[in-house]
Parts: sequence; structure tokens; C-alpha cells
Amino acid sequence: MIALGPLRLKNIYSLSLMALLSLCSVIVNAQQLTETGLITIESDQQTADNSIGVVTAQGNVRLVHVDRGIVATGRQAQYFMKEERIVLSGDVDIVQKNGDLLQADKIVYSLADERALATPSEDQQVFSQWSFGGNDDDSTPVIP
Repeated sequence: MIALGPLRLKNIYSLSLMALLSLCSVIVNAQQLTETGLITIESDQQTADNSIGVVTAQGNVRLVHVDRGIVATGRQAQYFMKEERIVLSGDVDIVQKNGDLLQADKIVYSLADERALATPSEDQQVFSQWSFGGNDDDSTPVIP
């Protein structure tokens, strides 16, 4: 078993994020048969503009994807329907039920190709932390 501590170097960030996303992809593939697709969003305000296909949640945003065991928080979340893209911004934290963590100022996630780009605020860094091994039982959904 390899134990990894927190990673804080920008030059290895891309590799760590890709490894995390690859790990998530494996977990997602194993759960596809039972996924409901349910996502719950809580926020101070939510708006939808069907003319441009954008749904926006602002203020104390909390997004829960039960099937994938993910809870994301931030100041704003936008879903761009045509581009199949979610943009979370403002002190974004994404936590999986196994404790894996990603913190950034902004995270752009493409639903079409399941890719994410996390960027820090000026003079800051993106932070990610995850564990390998341990409890592989991902069958229990997160309770929003």
C-alpha cells in the first residue's frame, strides 16, 4: 500500500486530478446499473433562463449527487444545458463519501466527456486529497 499525503504542488496538480477523476470513473462505471441520476441543489437563490439554457444557483450552494456519493459546495453553480457543462465557483469544496477531497476557486465539469478543470484564485493553489485502498464498498448512497 502506498500512503500519500496532501499534494500542494501546481506542477503535479494535473496528474493528481486526472488520477482522482480516473478513480471516480471506475467507481461510476461499477454503479451505473443502479444510478438514479438524482442531484439535489440547495442555495439562497436559483434561476433558470431557458432562452440561453442556463440554470444558476447562488449563495450557500450545496449540490448532492446521491448515486456518486458526492457533495459539492460553493458560492455559485451554473449548469449550461447546451454544452452539458457545470461550473462551480467561489471556495468550491467537493467531497466524496470515502473522504476524497478537492478544493479550488473554480471547477468546470464537462458531463459529455466526464472531465474536470479546477483552478485556484490568484496566488492560491488547488488542493486535492484522496486515499487508495481502504473501504471499497460504495454501495451506500450519500444522504442529502
